[in-house]
Amino acid sequence: MDWPTIGEKLGLRGPRWHWRLMRWERACREMLHGGPAGSGTPATWVILAVNLVAFSLMIIQGAIAGRGIQPLFNPDSELLVYVGAQFWPWVEIRGEWWRCLTYAYTHGGLIHLAFNMMVLYQIGPAIEGEIGTLRFVTLYTLTALTATGAGLLWHPVAPVVGASGALFGLIGFAIVYYHRVGGPAAHHLRNFMLRWAAFAFVFGLVVGADNAGHLGGALGGAVLGAVLPLGLRGRKSLRPLFNLLGSLCIAATIVSFGLLVVSWIGG
Repeated sequence: MDWPTIGEKLGLRGPRWHWRLMRWERACREMLHGGPAGSGTPATWVILAVNLVAFSLMIIQGAIAGRGIQPLFNPDSELLVYVGAQFWPWVEIRGEWWRCLTYAYTHGGLIHLAFNMMVLYQIGPAIEGEIGTLRFVTLYTLTALTATGAGLLWHPVAPVVGASGALFGLIGFAIVYYHRVGGPAAHHLRNFMLRWAAFAFVFGLVVGADNAGHLGGALGGAVLGAVLPLGLRGRKSLRPLFNLLGSLCIAATIVSFGLLVVSWIGG
């Protein structure tokens, strides 16, 4: 593409912006072709950015509704449901299935967001670098679904928010996967993930977090960690499958947020 011309039309002038546009294009190509996380923008940082944007929009919505700075630290359930929390009664009665994904990008205050993003920052790049971007997106999305599925069984009428179910999915995956890889380096990573799991679980007990969702996410991740091929030949044979799954997960997430915005307009 002629990025200098496109940049000029968008008002993004100068070589620095042209270089960024080309870098983002290269990152998108890598993601769509299922390549490993490279020098472009990996999915970890995109997911982190979406969480930050979603939290900022919640703060703005709270300010518009006259809630002041309360949503910054302690948003009420009504606001959380409005901005995308999982609320199974509305999923089942209104058909708002998009909540099964948007909840994983919605957080109940700055401390909740900061802790989850710290975990994502610590463990996301290592796992994405190991399995590739589209596999990482698939893992993150599917374990968000297994986490909320467990929440349906445990507390079907409670509003639920947070990325922690999917993060436990990453941890559960890494524990099983690196155990299968074997060797001192892989077992070091496995033990690192076990420590994170223990710390996050205890933290969840202290703050009253959704440990049912944590368990559901961890189990979903562990299953994927047990079945994902380790060898290069197995990975190549499954690349078309994960290209498809990863693309579907990205599309489902985008559509879910689109339907959330539509619900704001319609409401």
